[in-house]
Amino acid sequence: MKNTILVALFFVGSFSFAQTVKIEGVITDNKNVGLEMVNVMAVNKATKGMDSYAITNDKGRYVLDLKINTAYTISVSFLGMQSTQIEIVTTNVNVSKNITLQEGAVELDGVEIVREMPVSIKGDTIVYNADSFKSGTERKLEDVLKKLPGVEVNADGEIEVEGKKVTKLMVEGKDFFDGDTKLGVKNIPADAIDKVQVLRNFNENSILKGVENNQDNVAMNIKLKSGKKNFWFGDLTAGIGLGMLDSRYLINPKLFYYSPKYSINLITNFNNIGELPLTIQDYMKLTGGFRGLASKGGSSFNVTSNDLGISLMRNNRAKEIETQFGAANFSYSVNKAWTLSGFGIISSSLTDLETLSQTNILEPNSSEIQSTENKKELANQKSNLGMFKLSSSYKPSTNFQFDYDVLTKISKQQEDAPLVRESIVDNTSTTEIINTTKEQEPISVNQNLSLFYTLNEKNIFAVEMQHLYQEEDPFYNANLNSQPFDLVGYVAGQNRNDISQNRFVKTNKIDAKVDYYYMLTPKSNVNITLGNTYSYQNFNSNMYQILDNQSINELEDVTNKNDVNYNFNDAFLGLHYKILTGKFTFTPGVSIHSYNMTNQQLGTDFSQNFSRVLPDLLAIFQIKKAESLTYNFSYTNSFTDINQLAEGFVFSNYNSLRKGRRTLENATARQHSLRYFKYNMFNMENISAFLTYSKRIDAIKTEAFYDGVNQSSVPYNSSDFADETLSGSGSYGRSFLKNYKASFSANLNWSLFNNIQNNVLSTNESFTQSYTLKASTNYKKMPNLEVGYNIVINDYANSVYYTDRPFAKLDYYFLNSFSLVTEYEFYHYYNAEKTVNNEYDFLSASLIYQKKDSKFEYKISGTNLLNTKSINDDSFSQFSTRTSQYTVQPRYLILSLKYNI
Repeated sequence: MKNTILVALFFVGSFSFAQTVKIEGVITDNKNVGLEMVNVMAVNKATKGMDSYAITNDKGRYVLDLKINTAYTISVSFLGMQSTQIEIVTTNVNVSKNITLQEGAVELDGVEIVREMPVSIKGDTIVYNADSFKSGTERKLEDVLKKLPGVEVNADGEIEVEGKKVTKLMVEGKDFFDGDTKLGVKNIPADAIDKVQVLRNFNENSILKGVENNQDNVAMNIKLKSGKKNFWFGDLTAGIGLGMLDSRYLINPKLFYYSPKYSINLITNFNNIGELPLTIQDYMKLTGGFRGLASKGGSSFNVTSNDLGISLMRNNRAKEIETQFGAANFSYSVNKAWTLSGFGIISSSLTDLETLSQTNILEPNSSEIQSTENKKELANQKSNLGMFKLSSSYKPSTNFQFDYDVLTKISKQQEDAPLVRESIVDNTSTTEIINTTKEQEPISVNQNLSLFYTLNEKNIFAVEMQHLYQEEDPFYNANLNSQPFDLVGYVAGQNRNDISQNRFVKTNKIDAKVDYYYMLTPKSNVNITLGNTYSYQNFNSNMYQILDNQSINELEDVTNKNDVNYNFNDAFLGLHYKILTGKFTFTPGVSIHSYNMTNQQLGTDFSQNFSRVLPDLLAIFQIKKAESLTYNFSYTNSFTDINQLAEGFVFSNYNSLRKGRRTLENATARQHSLRYFKYNMFNMENISAFLTYSKRIDAIKTEAFYDGVNQSSVPYNSSDFADETLSGSGSYGRSFLKNYKASFSANLNWSLFNNIQNNVLSTNESFTQSYTLKASTNYKKMPNLEVGYNIVINDYANSVYYTDRPFAKLDYYFLNSFSLVTEYEFYHYYNAEKTVNNEYDFLSASLIYQKKDSKFEYKISGTNLLNTKSINDDSFSQFSTRTSQYTVQPRYLILSLKYNI
């Protein structure tokens, strides 16, 4: 079947190609210099439609594929030059036509061309005309973006353009849930989208745009159709399960309003069919657009999370998921100078996970198995998540800007996970039933204040401050047959070993810096930075045992509890020099740091004080307008937070006991990165490649001791052996024959880790590889097919696991009313020895009926139509390998009705 479709597509493409004639040539200025990125458009004089378009390459060359024996108007436009039009009638013979543009532009002509061209470029902005790429089956922004050349959207809703991640999504220039693109790509209606603007070299602050290096910053702005402005729009969707699945439901209202004065976005979703608008992973990584201020100074002090490792599902695939979700986003222009914006997100979910897993503890420096843990785990999770942000931006003039943001995150999570564990040690098998409970209610408040001021054309000032307040209170309980560890004061001989631990961690962290920029010339400047990072943390923990008679045994020994205070201070002075010379940009820099650290525990203080000089370098070779090579070198001091310093035992899992070391020192990392990117609008060719090498000296490592499958550990600084990481990625994509798009991508990561296991130095390597090849069509009135193949190879300590994944997607808009969309994925998961060898696949399909101009849409959709029962995964923890099998939701058939507002 697949071969038949591919052959048919080939003949369709060949036929289409045979009925065309080429018009090609070079577009130059009046000095006979080829002009790059000129917009060329061919309008059919009879139909008034656009039959072809082109954008010139770096030599000024263009090519148009036109119908034979047809009259055309060729329109040519370029920013800063006068637009021109040429009349031509094609024959069956190719034509060569060179065009010279004169200086001076009529802006209105340029605006008209941007409106009609499928793709155009204006400075650092790429503009896609969305209707030029729609086929009729698109329902949300994600569906449109996937059809745009040079744009990719992954399963997590992250957008990449030219190999760079889009960090900000806006609609009509207003933030759409700042710091996340998933809510936008999954919810903004496709029929509301007029233009997609990609803003390269993006900086929210126009004052710093010319002095900072923003080459990796990419934002996206969605322009709405005129009928969607100053009116409420959106849709209301309700669905119910068919047949025996009538207990399944979906309720999904979405409302949007945009005007020059304010905007409102409302998104809700209530369902038990596995749709997850926001996962726990999304919540944890959502920053609300906040950025780390100290990263420019060369120090790294990250506040680690004290989450309890609550089980995470693979994407949205679990045994059972029920979700209630609500989100609101607003922007209000108080006046021309002052804008208020913000958002609120509330999510509640009930999730059941069923997992079969095998963990193999490896012998040091060997792939031989020391012991094995097999377990079947049933986890029931309750998660309530909340996030709220308020932002204020005051810009009374182009020379002054004052911003303030506050982001609050609250959550309440609970997991009850009974499991059956089989331990195999020295060929002896032991089975027991274990019950675990995890609870946590963390809260964090992050505030950001920024002030930017241009004194004159030579002097620019920037003041930035950020404050983080965070409280964490994880509680863990394990109830098992065997005594897990030999703790001081523990009462042995109980029928059940019931042990619990409370933890409370409080963090106050302030980052502040002042930047001064002096413009030496229009192409060079000096940047002086004065900054400080201060953190105060408190860590408390205690353990207790519940005996068989239900009395409580408080484990009061100092080894079983913690009361630690930790102060960290980093004062630094930085100096950077930026110069543009020809095609090169150089930004060498150095920062001088004075560090002070003190931790108080066990009745004593331990302090460290020292200074460091940290160099860095950024070099950019702008080969052409849309081709560059970037090299970045950084020398970073990395510091642990309080979690690794607390010397009392922390019992966070039934088979894991750890303690810290108060004398830990910082690690030093040297990192080299090289990025190449090329974007050729002439044939929509997109090439990106990234290579990074990092070497960590004195890294904080783990000294672990395994008693069968139970682990106790303590951190230490590895001064004799460095950890190394080499990672690379690359992609190549292009469009051809107007309606075809193909791409190839590769991601590789090699890591070398050094630890101590059972008093033996253990060195482990891991090498992961992922390769993806795919091709797709984009016809207006024919079925569109995307086919591809992905292979993932995970090599952990000489244990190799493979996942082959061919996939296909078919979408077809027909009879001016029907849309058919179906997706298929086949997985073959196996290891090198074929002792693990599983195959499973997923098929989903939807049939939509909506008459033209009707507000009602009827949809029948099916998920997991082949009723696959489970999926596989594997991982590596430097001491062990783990393979898992997850039960997934069964087949669902949903009948839904949507009303478009």
